[in-house]
Amino acid sequence: MFEKIVKIFQIPDLRKKILFVLGAFAVFRTMANIPMPGIDPQGMQELFDRFQMFQFADLLIGGTLDQFSIVMLGLGPYITSVIVIQLLTLVWPKLQRMYREEGDAGRQKVNQYGRMMTVPFAFLQTFGMLTLFQNQGVLPSLNLLEMINILTVVTAGTVFLMWLGELITERGIGNGVSLLIFAGIISSVPANVGHMVRDIMFNPEAVPMYILFFLIGAPIIASVVHVNEARRNIPVSYARRVRGRKMYGGASTYLPLSLNPAGVIPIIFAMSMVVLPSMLVGFLVGVEGFVGNVAESISGFLEMTLVYGGLIFILVCLFTYFYTSVTFDPKNVSENLQKMGGFVPGIRPGRPTANHISYILNRVLLVGALFLATVAVLPMAIAAITDIEAFGFLIGGASLIIIVSVVLETIRQINAQLQMREYETI
Repeated sequence: MFEKIVKIFQIPDLRKKILFVLGAFAVFRTMANIPMPGIDPQGMQELFDRFQMFQFADLLIGGTLDQFSIVMLGLGPYITSVIVIQLLTLVWPKLQRMYREEGDAGRQKVNQYGRMMTVPFAFLQTFGMLTLFQNQGVLPSLNLLEMINILTVVTAGTVFLMWLGELITERGIGNGVSLLIFAGIISSVPANVGHMVRDIMFNPEAVPMYILFFLIGAPIIASVVHVNEARRNIPVSYARRVRGRKMYGGASTYLPLSLNPAGVIPIIFAMSMVVLPSMLVGFLVGVEGFVGNVAESISGFLEMTLVYGGLIFILVCLFTYFYTSVTFDPKNVSENLQKMGGFVPGIRPGRPTANHISYILNRVLLVGALFLATVAVLPMAIAAITDIEAFGFLIGGASLIIIVSVVLETIRQINAQLQMREYETI
């Protein structure tokens, strides 16, 4: 391991890429710690304690929201626009043809639409956040000029982070957007370590709980890595073709189906669907009369751990199937195989192949969806057992899946770069 690290920094090109990524991380975290003026820190903390949606959003966008920084939305609007574009490909035939049939050029056009949609999404989300913060007393009343100033700065910060992420993808190692989200998640490690040290110093009885916490976390991380790398391979053969005096094809390969093709998106959808209603109801709890009583009853029901966890579990399973149906089309895969002269042994080309792939995919997704739903509710269960809130990103949820995916992909890319250099020196 140490020899590989030394070898990485001995290769000038690879060293330059890694240093560029680290420099981009430094720029991102510097911007994340530059706050906008006029915020009430205590009121902001109380607001985050009341509404779990803000805690979840702050975790995904990189810990910039709770500090009301100049990049307080992080890459949230860009992620939202990309998800919306992917969903539109399901209902908009022209966009669907562009994404699936026009090759790399079509996908680049669709990605450009996602970048363009980021600006209005950032503007609207910033306006919504400012309005909410003012209504909750966290932010003083703003005049028109101050409102426009903050909207412009935060929107520009989001666009800058989007550009920085694409710059990392182009000049660094791995996917830039994923790496920036990863940097935001692990930026909470020093604060969590400090929290753990204070707990142990002032409450020695917490030591066994922390030991139990890390003992539970280790197999969870290992299982997430295993499932993230798991594949169901469908054998594929290619017919032999004779052109002139040469024979082509005749090879056998396989079509890999990931156990978790939807990644972290179902958890994001499920959390939003559950937390948003509870947040809206929370605004009505203080209202007097029948509306306030109903809102208080609904809020109390949604705050029950079993209810909240059960809804998350069910929605993650449903969204796993839904999102996979949007991003993976067995019919399109079958048609591409047929065009290239490929076929699944024992299955006729065309619709039978599509049905066969769909049959296997649905059963693979059942395992993946159940595992993803379990990972989504694990932080609540383990926090209830150990009463430890620090290091929540190590025991499940979207943060753990993002960390595992980014680390594994970065390791693969570095190994590929090293292997390429070894071939060049032979």
